[in-house]
Amino acid sequence: MAKASDHYARLSASPTLPQGRGRGNAFDVAELYAGPAPVGESSEDSASELDERLRQAYFWIVNHAVISPHYDLEYHGSRAPQVFQIGDSKAEFSLPGGQSYSSFVLIPLLTFALRRRCLLIGGPGRGKTASAILLGMMAGYSLQQVRRAMQHGQPQMTIADLLGNPLPADLIKAEKTADIRIAWREWLGLRVKIIDEYNRIPTRTQSALLTVMGDGYAEIMDQIFECPESAWFLTANDDAGGGTYQVIEALRDRIDVVVKTLHFVPRFLDELMFRIEQDVRPEEAMPEAIRFAEKEVDAMGKAIRALPIALPLRRRLEYFVSQFEFFEPAATKFEYRAKDTARISGLAFSEFASRESGKDQLRDLGLQTTNGLSVRSLMTILLYAKGIAWFRGQSEVGMEDLRNVLPFVLHDRLVPYHEAPFFDAEQNAAYKSDRVGWIHKLWDLSCAEYDQQDRDNNDSVAYLADELAQGLDGLTEKEVERRLNRIERLISEWTRGRKLYGPLWDDLLTLKYLHQRYRNYLDWLVGK
Repeated sequence: MAKASDHYARLSASPTLPQGRGRGNAFDVAELYAGPAPVGESSEDSASELDERLRQAYFWIVNHAVISPHYDLEYHGSRAPQVFQIGDSKAEFSLPGGQSYSSFVLIPLLTFALRRRCLLIGGPGRGKTASAILLGMMAGYSLQQVRRAMQHGQPQMTIADLLGNPLPADLIKAEKTADIRIAWREWLGLRVKIIDEYNRIPTRTQSALLTVMGDGYAEIMDQIFECPESAWFLTANDDAGGGTYQVIEALRDRIDVVVKTLHFVPRFLDELMFRIEQDVRPEEAMPEAIRFAEKEVDAMGKAIRALPIALPLRRRLEYFVSQFEFFEPAATKFEYRAKDTARISGLAFSEFASRESGKDQLRDLGLQTTNGLSVRSLMTILLYAKGIAWFRGQSEVGMEDLRNVLPFVLHDRLVPYHEAPFFDAEQNAAYKSDRVGWIHKLWDLSCAEYDQQDRDNNDSVAYLADELAQGLDGLTEKEVERRLNRIERLISEWTRGRKLYGPLWDDLLTLKYLHQRYRNYLDWLVGK
């Protein structure tokens, strides 16, 4: 039997993506069944490449620590996937054509690289806390440091328990609050922060946690502790109120991605036997090669942010996002016809939804949700899409990258309206519980509509916006009037017999903006 030290010291042979950056990688289907990926000693050359080391960390966690032989983040590259239909429900089972990944490991790993905030949800004993501990150790902290710094949510937790206490001597001697020193909790200074069972923390203490997570500082008695930029990992046993306290909306909104645990496949029981017989845990034997210094994590974040997203893909994302905010019954004024108007009114969403009429309720994707998407949501989508493409060694973000990250970013941010006609259809009933599948379905339907309208080649608003982006300096009155007339003609054409859906609403608001810019400039020219 192999020694524990040898077993856990092994890393995937480098390069893990043999074809190199930007060209994808062939994937051997046999790896699905063989367990650990091909392993060997990593070379010094490959260790110097941060994306390569991060991939080695991924495979080490998947094959030795968490044991997640799941490939739900599928990539196919130039090879078409093999798809099989199984069972009475004709469940689709696919064998990816390219190197694919487990979301439960990869999404938290990207959160580590980007220093963002990730919620891990699932039943007890499924690896949530163990995964968070491994990521803390990847930042260079010892196992003891990570365990001691972990905050355990419980109903009696006070702000002092979370942040720290004023020194008793200072309380007696101080003449003003500025003289009182605070014994701050050690975890505030770490670059990986773990909050176990965060939905068991009292509401008042949640507010203090929000300040640390959202604004990066802790405050007690007018004393401030500035926290370093950190990766956050929070855990909860479920996402439907199973904790002791309801999580405040602002705190939930600060969470960037939500990842569900994936079950343990019992075919890999031998790995558990090995741990019992050797009396060892993977986190006690993490290889040094997959630990990252602070500067290295900074460099990863910088490289990820620099990765480009091509304009056609951004246009497709714009169209997808436009599907959700528009809500015709919410107001009479055009600009206020938004779901947020309905939300802040305090009235039941169903009261507004019952007034929707005249449109194709299956085609209107916006009817499937009770909200739209915030600016924070859009920035997070772009960031994680860049992250997963960089991890895969790509030179720019691809369609599969964007599609794969959407469900984890939008899991809590896009709220389904289960009374919508879409969910009444028998073939769509499973989407009420399958949030990942539902968001993928929304994206696919939006892309199909985008392609049907040929928006890559027929997008008048994009053309007009690009024209304005070139600047106003030097335009004559005649040219400005010509552009104003073109906008007015387009609006007039669109208002004849067309139903109002979300993308059209956003396009009309954009045209109104363009019209105002030109109108103001024309008035300035005339006045001049």
